Amino acid sequence: MAMVTSAIRPQVQLLTRAGCAICDRVHAQLAELAGELDFDLVSTDVDVAAQAGNPQLRAEFGDRLPVVLLDGREHSYWEVDEPRLRADLSAR
Repeated sequence: MAMVTSAIRPQVQLLTRAGCAICDRVHAQLAELAGELDFDLVSTDVDVAAQAGNPQLRAEFGDRLPVVLLDGREHSYWEVDEPRLRADLSAR
C-alpha cells in the first residue's frame, strides 16, 4: 500500500531577470534540488512579466533578485537557503 502524501506538490518560483549571473547559478541549484526534494520549479523573469502587464513582481522584488518563493511566499533572496528549504519542504 502506497503512502498518501499531499496531492499538491510544493511550488518553488524563482524570480529572475535576463543577464543575471547569480540568477542562473541559483536556478541551476534549484533545478538539481527539485528532483531530489520533489517540488515543481518555475522561473519568472520580472521584466518580461512587467512588459506583459504584471508589474507587481518587479516592483516588489526587482531590487534583490534572484528571489525564491515557496508556495507563493518569499523564502530567500540572492541565494538558496538550502537547509531552510529542506526543512520547510519536509514540514509540509
